[in-house]
Amino acid sequence: MDPSADDPAPPEWTRAQRERLVAWAERARHPHGFAWLDDTGRPRAEEGVHTWITARAAHVGALHALHADGADGTGRRAAALAEHGVARLRESLRDPVHGGWFSRLDLDGTPADTGKAAYQHAFVLLAGATGTAAGIPGAAALLADAAAVVDSRFWDESAGRAAEAFDRDWTGAEPYRGANSNMHLVEAFLAAGAATGEPAWARRALGVAAFLIGEQAAGHGHRLPEHYTADWAVLPEYNRDRPADPFRPYGWTPGHSLEWARLLLHVEAALADPPEWLLPAAEALFATAARESWARDGADGFCYTLDWSNRPVIRARMHWVAAEAVAAATALHRRTGAPGYAGHADRWWRYVRAHLVDDAAGNWRHELDAGNRPAATVWAGRPDVYHAYTALAFAEGLAAPGFALRTAEGSGAR
Repeated sequence: MDPSADDPAPPEWTRAQRERLVAWAERARHPHGFAWLDDTGRPRAEEGVHTWITARAAHVGALHALHADGADGTGRRAAALAEHGVARLRESLRDPVHGGWFSRLDLDGTPADTGKAAYQHAFVLLAGATGTAAGIPGAAALLADAAAVVDSRFWDESAGRAAEAFDRDWTGAEPYRGANSNMHLVEAFLAAGAATGEPAWARRALGVAAFLIGEQAAGHGHRLPEHYTADWAVLPEYNRDRPADPFRPYGWTPGHSLEWARLLLHVEAALADPPEWLLPAAEALFATAARESWARDGADGFCYTLDWSNRPVIRARMHWVAAEAVAAATALHRRTGAPGYAGHADRWWRYVRAHLVDDAAGNWRHELDAGNRPAATVWAGRPDVYHAYTALAFAEGLAAPGFALRTAEGSGAR
């Protein structure tokens, strides 16, 4: 019998899937980091080596090593994968002159994009934190270095949020602020707090969440504006003429609402005395995203972006959105005990298995069209295992460092 008939994500399946994703990341290993792979697992030479891909691969390798049996060969390979990523972040991808991390190298190691972006630096901080928790050589030094760069270059203490991007020598700053980079910094702050035992990281994460979710999303019908001016005024029409931008799409992004729903629960668990608004906000974000994005245009799957009247803009189905959806549903079910969340998780796992998991290749299809056929409107190839691995780990109850949850039994929730 197909195990999905009863449980769409049984432990033996999720464990095998996690191991296959680690094997896919191994195929991306490159002398200068981790390459961007195409659908068949070959490096895309035109993309070179990205910092965010290398850092995510190091994070996943460290996470898998943490969860593997000490005698397990997969765990040892995952630790080696993480060690390679950490070493390349400390050497190949780091700017030896001005500090911080290049965004991208050509395959020969030549810097191809020397800009310094908060998004990439968030993942370097995350890789250092997870690697430190897993005992990966060099990870503690990477964490300390990344924390110093984030603090001195990106963090704006007066705003309680991070700046977006600079040129190589830090003299030119982009007059834009982004919710996406700050969201991933919240993720990295929580992991850094777990790795160092320093509670200030969680307080900083709460401050970012209070502005972006407690103020902005709450003030826009539980839909998060992603784009802002340098002084944090909302830019609702940003990239209307480029709606499929892979990192700054026009409109609102339900996948980020689902990701934030889970992150708010982790912020709650990281604080000794969390504010009461975090759980209701997580539930509101989740409910709005699920209602407005799931199967809105006749087929299952999440529409990638919507306009401010909740009309689909980019109808493609992204693998990362489905991954964050099942992770959020699982987290909310554990936090509240409400059975509806478990129902959502089951429904969406069935969708993942039917349409996104590519058993022949050993990875998940990154993008589908509105009819759930393979597509490449926004993403070409399969550079990422991080979102899928996160969802699978949550299905097994394997929390990453800094990503604990309060439970329905332990918190008095319904």
